[in-house]
Amino acid sequence: MADIMIRKRKRLRAKEVKAYSQELEELLGIKAFTADDAVDLAESSEFNVIFVNGEILAMVYGSKTFLTVRGILKYRPQKLFVTVDMGAVPYVTNGADIMAPGIVDADTGIKEGDIVWIRDVKNLVPLAIGVAAVSGEELKKGGKGKVIRTIHNVGDKLWKSDER
Repeated sequence: MADIMIRKRKRLRAKEVKAYSQELEELLGIKAFTADDAVDLAESSEFNVIFVNGEILAMVYGSKTFLTVRGILKYRPQKLFVTVDMGAVPYVTNGADIMAPGIVDADTGIKEGDIVWIRDVKNLVPLAIGVAAVSGEELKKGGKGKVIRTIHNVGDKLWKSDER
């Protein structure tokens, strides 16, 4: 197990599970977990995490619920994505923030401050989760500078905590 600190893990009631699931459905347009699943909420060092049947598939960052990279892989949402070119992939997977020149596509529904998921242009696989500093329209235009602050990526402590 990796170095992520998980504490105060508790089983969620059906009403709480439904609230988290509905928030994800509204955001990403996918049916995530249900009250039939074993869903736990726990505190970690950077944000709260949601275990679904023993796997960390979602997180609560600030007051917003979003899927982790493993959650994106499992549920395959088609909203709130940002696509980067293959040159950016090694940096993104090492936890670097996303710079405007590396972006080739983005969901136009993204608003400043939204949590988004980053994927590569060739395979369309999720690489990271981040917070957008600009809207989806601005992301598509290009430009320069940092436009997404990465909060979770493939290979970080949260990703490694679920490796079997």
